[in-house]
Amino acid sequence: MLSRTADSLYWTGRYIERADYLARILEATLRLAAIPTKTGTEAAIWAAALATSGCNCMEGQDLSDGRAIREHLALSVDNPSSIHSCLTRARTNARSVRTALTVELWEAINGAWNGLAEQGRPRRSDEFIDFLQWVKGVTLAVEGATSRTMLRNDAYWFLRLGAAVERADNTARLLDVKYHLLLPEGERVGGQFDYFQWTTLLREVSALTAYRWVYRDGVKPWLVADLMVLNRQMPRSLASCQASIVRYLDRLAVDYDRRGPSQRIASAQMQQFEGADMEQIFQSGLHEYIQGFLHENDRLGAAISDQYLS
Repeated sequence: MLSRTADSLYWTGRYIERADYLARILEATLRLAAIPTKTGTEAAIWAAALATSGCNCMEGQDLSDGRAIREHLALSVDNPSSIHSCLTRARTNARSVRTALTVELWEAINGAWNGLAEQGRPRRSDEFIDFLQWVKGVTLAVEGATSRTMLRNDAYWFLRLGAAVERADNTARLLDVKYHLLLPEGERVGGQFDYFQWTTLLREVSALTAYRWVYRDGVKPWLVADLMVLNRQMPRSLASCQASIVRYLDRLAVDYDRRGPSQRIASAQMQQFEGADMEQIFQSGLHEYIQGFLHENDRLGAAISDQYLS
């Protein structure tokens, strides 16, 4: 496969995953911002949503304006990581490798892009929530078409690899922002608002029911972190995402009969999860642990680019 074809497939997977993630972030932020709290809390919640997204490109704008942040993350054509930009870029990349995709997958991606015009620019909160539900639906349709119609060949592995790398990054940022930044000053750790935030985080990644099945306990920060970091049954956990990355890179190594730096970096990072203990991670610092993971995930992305996409 040509490197530019692999690059387009990889970034199609990343952009679709990012669009879904932003929709979940915005939906959760709307829930949190609707809760009556102390003065200034709503602005802090929207600022945290911006930090979680990784989109730090609102220089000179009012970061306390929830509507402006909402528009920036969802609809801005100037923000390269907005939902609108992600679906547009996913479609552009997919179109360039149209012959590598099944009809069903191309129609799902193209349909998502066409739907942007039909959705328009939602203004009211209820219209915006409907828009976010639509985004989650179309990204789910893309993932379903990928899983159910694509041959298990290098095109499939590059699509899935991009999604897995992006999902790992998103989960890490989400958990870090909640633990390190989000609880407002004056609010008690373990209090009602803290509890609601952790519950909302679980809802963001469709894991509230899974949490109850696994732990059969009330929502506790260290158990949420355990689910999101170490539990391989949870498809969005860091350990699960890393296992998927290793698996896809191993399949590419078999297809191309060559292992390289990306396989070595991914395997070394996977070993960090072997025998890891959540209590020890908390003691050494969850924020520091996640920052280390993000650094290694970025390094892995660079290695994948150098090995396959350049």
